[in-house]
Amino acid sequence: MKQTEQTAVRLERDFFLTDGITLAKKLLGKIMVHETADGPIRAVITETEAYMGAIDKGSHAYGGRRTNRTETMFHIGGTSYVYLIYGMYFCMNVVANEAEIPQAVLIRKTEPADEESRQRMFARRQVKNMKNLSDGPGKLCIAMDITKEQNDVDMVTSRDFYLTEGRKVQKKEIRCGKRINIDYAEEAADFLWRFYL
Repeated sequence: MKQTEQTAVRLERDFFLTDGITLAKKLLGKIMVHETADGPIRAVITETEAYMGAIDKGSHAYGGRRTNRTETMFHIGGTSYVYLIYGMYFCMNVVANEAEIPQAVLIRKTEPADEESRQRMFARRQVKNMKNLSDGPGKLCIAMDITKEQNDVDMVTSRDFYLTEGRKVQKKEIRCGKRINIDYAEEAADFLWRFYL
């Protein structure tokens, strides 16, 4: 049966009200849905990275840094945090925890959840194979039509950008490693806060 907004079990607020590391693991196997002008795009989350706010030198909010850019990280868990890197690629994050605790999870990799989504993602990415479709933060944002317009969306209440249950992930399926491209983060660059299936 196709997953639709009517039949899908959406993730509710309580799911997100936990620390960033726990949420990064819990999001694996869940489905991110973007209802675009071309139709819905549904993708299974297969890789994440946790960013732990004030205590994490890899985080935009390290030391409690609060700016126009990081303000979204201080919002309630379940809020989207989308930002631009290198002046050209967007990165999609899901805010964790209670409001005023700036933790978030970067969505690093997804896979199409159904055939229609696969076709729409390939049309947007203009690539020939699945490996390069959405195997990085910038790529998946292009494939799923995620831009700054999706920043600061409450994914618990939104009708067009939200998360649903996906497949059940066993603990033994989850691997961990160092986060990618944060060499500036000193000792935090070695934390095993990247999780993938």
